Formats: sequence, structure tokens, C-alpha cells
Amino acid sequence: MLRLGGAAVWVRARSALEGRQTPGRGPRRPMSAGGKKEVLLQVHGEATCGIAEIQMNRPHAKNSLGKVFVDEFYETLDILRCDENVRVVVIKSNVKGVFCAGADLKERAQMSDSQAVHFVQRLRSLMDNIASLPMPTIAAMEGYALGGGLELALACDLRVAASAAKMGLIETTRGLFPGAGGTQRLPRCIGIGRAKELIFTGRQIDGQEACSIGLVNHAVQQNEEGDAAYQRALALAEEIVPRAPIAVKMSKVAINRGSEVDIASGMAIEGICYTLNISTIDRREGMAAFIEKRPPKFIGK
Repeated sequence: MLRLGGAAVWVRARSALEGRQTPGRGPRRPMSAGGKKEVLLQVHGEATCGIAEIQMNRPHAKNSLGKVFVDEFYETLDILRCDENVRVVVIKSNVKGVFCAGADLKERAQMSDSQAVHFVQRLRSLMDNIASLPMPTIAAMEGYALGGGLELALACDLRVAASAAKMGLIETTRGLFPGAGGTQRLPRCIGIGRAKELIFTGRQIDGQEACSIGLVNHAVQQNEEGDAAYQRALALAEEIVPRAPIAVKMSKVAINRGSEVDIASGMAIEGICYTLNISTIDRREGMAAFIEKRPPKFIGK
């Protein structure tokens, strides 16, 4: 139970900020894109310092959510939680024309009922891990984002799509229903009525319609390179990077946790997050920069 102004709220807010740490593992970088990994991590250099990319790289299966893919995604998230220099994460596809095709149904067909239930629970946990990253996350959707692929995008804080991208929770067309968080995150994003319609019908919509109903933040016309959504997501990330990192993280905690409870409890969570931010060096730097009429230099402390 949430106690207004009590220790339970304080611990919950601090835990959400700090995230789950992997014991004994410090920041490290994965192998280069030339390897055979299905999920790659690229951390940008000084020109766009603070931006990391999770690149989905399973072309033979259209980035479908197979066992190896999911394991590597977990490992990548663990690395990011330990890297305090990363201020924004962009999730994109290295496969032309597809973001993520959803569940790997060929693998799923080889599972027993109990194995399938266990694996879907693992997928649900993966989406929760994406959602609980302390820094903002942006999904760049150039092509198809179906079923679990859309659920992955819904776990991100922000979504950018090419106008012609196709997305939908299509599980009911396969005798299933969304089991990796879609039934909970989609209604919070577009409202219960619209969410029910899309889930019940299994309908696919394009990026433009998705933007009009609030499913994505921005829809952009595709360019010749086929990376218009990524470029817009990168521009959005670059807009976030200069902001005070702890203030941004605490804003994310206050919004995410506050939306799960009643308004009074949400206000209590906001108050605790605000208190945690007050003592930061960045808060003092922001005030000093305003008085001195200069751009602030935030260091994330």
C-alpha cells in the first residue's frame, strides 16, 4: 500500500530512479556491428554525447522476438543501467522495412503450452525492463511493428514513426491476445475505447493515423535512405541530452509511477521526486546559469 509522504513512497521513487543493477558488472561495450549478435548497442561519440542506440539486428526473422534475441536484449538493458553517461536511448532496427515483426511463431510452435506461458512472461518482463530504464527511451519505427513489436515500442517513453509504417496488435488474428503488456499500455496511450477496437479487430494502422490518435509522438515522411523516423528520433534525443539528467529521470519516475495510483498518491510521489532533485549540483547550476544569463552545464550530479 502507498503511504502518503511515507518511507514506502521514498523507496519506490529512489528504486525507480536507480534501476536494477547487475552485481559485479560495470559499464562495458558489446561487440561491433560486424559480429553475429541479434541486438547491438552503439554509444555515440562526443558529437552527440549521451545518446545510445539499441539496434535490432535479426534480418532473417524480421527482428522477431526469439529466445536469443530476447536474451541479448536483456543483456543490453543491463549494460545501459550501469552507464551513467547515457542520457537518452534510441531503439531502432537495422532491418530495412521492419521495426519488429513480433513473436517468433516458428519458435513458439515448438514450445509446449507451459513453455509458451513461461516465455511470454519473460517477454512481459523484458517490456517492463525497457519501461523502467532510468533515462528516456525513443522508438524509431520505419516499417512494420506488429504484435510484440508494437508492445516493445509501447514500452518506450516516446515513439516516432514513418508515415507509411504499419503497426498493430494483431494477436487476435492468430488465436492469441497481447500478452507482453499491450492490454495495459495501449489503453493508457490512446484510451480504452480505441485500444479495445484495435485489439479486438487486430487492425493495422499506418504511422499517420497512429500519430492522429496519440499512439506515436511524431509521424514523418520517409526519405530516400529509409531512416526518416530514426533521424527524427535522433533529433528528439539531441533536444533532451542538454537537459538536467537527474531532473529528466525524476520527471519520468513521477509520471510513470504517478499514473499508476490515485491523484493524491501521485502528488506525493511527485513531491518526493522533487525533493530528491533539490539537492543536486545540476539544480544549483541551473539557477546560477539563469542569473548569470548563460547556458547551463549539467553533469548529472
